[in-house]
Amino acid sequence: MSSAVNITLPQEIILAEPRGFCAGVDRAIEIVDRALQKFGRPIYVRHEIVHNTYVVNDLKARGAIFIEELDDVPPGATLVFSAHGVSQAIQKEAERRGFQIFDATCPLVTKVHVEVAKLHKEGYEFIMIGHKGHPEVEGTMGQLESGIHLVEDVADVAKVQPSQTTKLAVVTQTTLSVDDAADITAAVVARFPLIKKPKMQDICYATQNRQDAVKVMSPQVDIVIVVGSPTSSNSNRLREVAKKLGTESYMVDNAEELQAEWFEGRSRVGLTAGASAPEILVKAVIDRIKALGAVSVRKMDGIEETVKFPLPKGLKLDT
Repeated sequence: MSSAVNITLPQEIILAEPRGFCAGVDRAIEIVDRALQKFGRPIYVRHEIVHNTYVVNDLKARGAIFIEELDDVPPGATLVFSAHGVSQAIQKEAERRGFQIFDATCPLVTKVHVEVAKLHKEGYEFIMIGHKGHPEVEGTMGQLESGIHLVEDVADVAKVQPSQTTKLAVVTQTTLSVDDAADITAAVVARFPLIKKPKMQDICYATQNRQDAVKVMSPQVDIVIVVGSPTSSNSNRLREVAKKLGTESYMVDNAEELQAEWFEGRSRVGLTAGASAPEILVKAVIDRIKALGAVSVRKMDGIEETVKFPLPKGLKLDT
């Protein structure tokens, strides 16, 4: 810590509400947890169950093996699909190989998959707003063999070439920035005025709530810290939301990544966590900021989330 005179140190931590785990993440982790308890180790999981280093390492230590290719799963094994969802090709191949499958796809992602399948039968093509290479985008685009076109930003909208425009629908990745998605959707509608939009927006309630909380919090603080892993889309978006509002913001995977100089001259620290970041990491970050000088922690008022998703059949534990 610097010994220079008159350097302001953090005094207060303001906690965003809501923050951290959402219902889809809770459900996905519980599916792996119950599978381990019921069937024993190892349990195979295609892709990281959720995008958080701590969660993945914790489950690895308890017997989960994370794979990308089905070739790495032995015959007769139990396989869990991650919260991000999978393509039809992977779903069918896993069934053909006879694995015992539990699908931890977030129900809000599944809702998008169902809508794509339904409208495809009616002859629709799709514009998908999302990040290339993200497993959720690969899973959603993989619901169809063709006729789904990815746009990542407003500039992409001018380049996209659907084979027809009379039956066109738009879908989005569930973890995007609400504002960015709105801007890109507006560009899509401007180019394709007849395009069908979802009855309800695809961006999930938890992503929206966490971004809204950061929008309220950012003007009240000198710096925003987001707890989340680099691969977490929704965590990255939280940092961007704060930055766009002019508040210095950093994302950390854990408390060890915090740097003392970030807090010099900043008395009020805003703290939030992505939907896949556990509260244990938030507590460790609070402790570290307190060690740098913060003396109080205040929780913002915010939406209380009560959503809970049911588990797949076959995971009831014997009592």
